Amino acid sequence: MTRTLILGGTAWLGREIAEQLAIQGQDVTCLARGESGEVPPGVTLVRSDRRSSGAYDLVSGEAWDEIVELSSDADLVAGALEALVRSTAHWTLVSSVSVYASNAEPGADEDAILVEPSDLDDYAHAKVAAERATAEAVGDRLLIARPGLIAGPGDRSDRFSYWVSRLAVAPEEAVLVPNAEDRYVQFIDVRDLAGWLISAGQRGLTGIYNAVGSEYELSAVLLAAARVAGHTGELIAAEDDWLTAHNVNYWAGPRSLPLWLPHSDSAFARRSRSRFVAEGGTERTLQDTLEDVLADERARGLDRERRSGLTQQEQRILLTEIGA
Repeated sequence: MTRTLILGGTAWLGREIAEQLAIQGQDVTCLARGESGEVPPGVTLVRSDRRSSGAYDLVSGEAWDEIVELSSDADLVAGALEALVRSTAHWTLVSSVSVYASNAEPGADEDAILVEPSDLDDYAHAKVAAERATAEAVGDRLLIARPGLIAGPGDRSDRFSYWVSRLAVAPEEAVLVPNAEDRYVQFIDVRDLAGWLISAGQRGLTGIYNAVGSEYELSAVLLAAARVAGHTGELIAAEDDWLTAHNVNYWAGPRSLPLWLPHSDSAFARRSRSRFVAEGGTERTLQDTLEDVLADERARGLDRERRSGLTQQEQRILLTEIGA
């Protein structure tokens, strides 16, 4: 039995890691405030505000086989390293492909140039700073995983789940989509990512890995989502200039078309995954993920308020304007 400490673990990826470990019968503890949800059955929760004095006192005296750090916050990362770096045989830092300075080169691997972390309020800069601080403290016991878009049931960002939900909520109505020519999507299902992180930690794997899935053409993802959703309406494609002129945003967030990226950043969704695959990285099919996401979205409410995408009213107005 291995002993794993997850710094976090009550939200999405962290909870999935904890749940899979518990199902294996492993000894797993989550250190978190617990405000994002409950830990899975069989998992120990140590409630702690990581910004408080003595935040790690209840776990720093323990011997861990694995510590998993999910945060990008410089203060949280530094505090955990100071308190726990000597307490574990292996350390996993979940970073991001957002750390790369350029998204213009398809197939770029883990040796590509990183951004310089001048603004720690910026997610990418903070992740680079976290990588460097952790590498300096942990040394040759460190695994850095750089996932890109994470998809699957339970996603709170609505980036991947927006499309199958939008297509399912009104299956006979037209749906506004971006021009998908030369656009790509690269995602990894949260369950596959968690499974690989667990396996890698148990094997003592070290180094840096783009933990990403295969690249798909955006048009293929949209058509697959339509099939899964049973959508029979028309997909109305709009050009970039028209969308930006009508204040539709790229990628994520309010009034956006999720997964749509500027052509200048198209290689964000085309990172090399060869190292990941060589070390056992696997992925379920696009169809499987879409079906599971749709089932989850139906349970949560297809017409709920979302963090990303267009509202039904925004879409109807835009479709009227593009038709005119």
